[in-house]
Amino acid sequence: MRKPLLVFLTLTVLISGGAFLPSTASAVENANPALVAYYFHGKVRCATCQKLEQFSKEALNANFKGELESGKLQFKVVNVDDKGNEHYASDYKLYTKSLILSLVKDGKEIKWKNLDKIWEYVGNKEKYVDYVKIETKDFLKEAS
Repeated sequence: MRKPLLVFLTLTVLISGGAFLPSTASAVENANPALVAYYFHGKVRCATCQKLEQFSKEALNANFKGELESGKLQFKVVNVDDKGNEHYASDYKLYTKSLILSLVKDGKEIKWKNLDKIWEYVGNKEKYVDYVKIETKDFLKEAS
């Protein structure tokens, strides 16, 4: 009984073109986002580093849900220690865990900014979220 149900559900998803899958999958695959927010970390992750990622994600989800769903804004978490990601350290002059905003036009990065005050505000979630919100909003204005 379980096997026919599984086959039926799989076929339904395939026939529907994935219409029943979460909409965030299509946003992540958008080849031309206007803005990418990268959270960069290494293999070693302390509680503060994990909080930086969590606060960044929460700030973007709370304030830019529509932009995230449409793909205009993407949030990507990148381990710079993984093979193939080493170039980010030199591209963005990274020396620690960082949140980078990257403005993209016609598939090419035209401007970026390291939101380095996240370290200053990690002890105050409200300030952190406001900082990320203001900086992201400014970049999105340029993307329009």
